[in-house]
Amino acid sequence: MSRDTFWNNVYKTKKIDAVSWYSNHLEISLELIKKYCPRKDQALVDIGAGRSTLVDDLVSLDYSNLTLLDISDEAIKQTLKRLGKLGRTISIEIGDISTITTKENQFDLWHDRAVFHFLTEAKQREKYKDNLKRSLKSNGVVILATFGPNGPDKCSGLDTVKYSEQSLAEELGNDFQLLGSEINLHQTPFETSQQFIYCWFRLKTK
Repeated sequence: MSRDTFWNNVYKTKKIDAVSWYSNHLEISLELIKKYCPRKDQALVDIGAGRSTLVDDLVSLDYSNLTLLDISDEAIKQTLKRLGKLGRTISIEIGDISTITTKENQFDLWHDRAVFHFLTEAKQREKYKDNLKRSLKSNGVVILATFGPNGPDKCSGLDTVKYSEQSLAEELGNDFQLLGSEINLHQTPFETSQQFIYCWFRLKTK
C-alpha cells in the first residue's frame, strides 16, 4: 500500500479524536510560533497538517500567510471543510515531504509535529532536510516535534524513529542552530501518554 493511500484510509475511517496524536490545542507549538513569528503576515507552513486544529488557532490569532502540507488529500479536505466558516484563504500543498521538491525561500517558520519520526529511511530524511533548507528563508525557524527517547516504537502500526535533543540536532546538521528543546508528555484520547520532544532551530544565513 502506498503511503498516501495508507494515510487517506486512516483519515477516512477514524474520527478526528480517534487517533493517538490528537490534541485540542497544540499549546507548545502556539507559544513558539508567537515568539518566533511575531508579525502576523509572516509565512508559516505546517508539515503533516492533517486535521490538526493548529491552523484554527493561528487563524484566530490573525495569522494571514498559512500553508498546510500533507500527504493525505482526505485530511486536508476535512480540514478545509471545518475551516470554511472562518472565511480565510489557506494555501494547500498535497504531497509526501520526503519525495516532493518544494519551492525556494517560501517560509519564515516551518512547523512539524509527528511527521519526521515516521521517516525511518535515511534517503527520506535527506529529502526532507533538502526541502527544509530550500523552503526556509535565511534565519528562518523550524519547530520539530518527534517521539522522544522514551516514546513509542510504533504509531498507527508504522515504525518510528525516536530522538533526543542531541540526536535531532545531529540529524539536522551544522546548517541549523539549536535554540531550545522541551519534553512533552502527550495525553492521548485513549488515556495513555506518549513522550514527545520539541526542538526548535534557526537556519543559519544561506
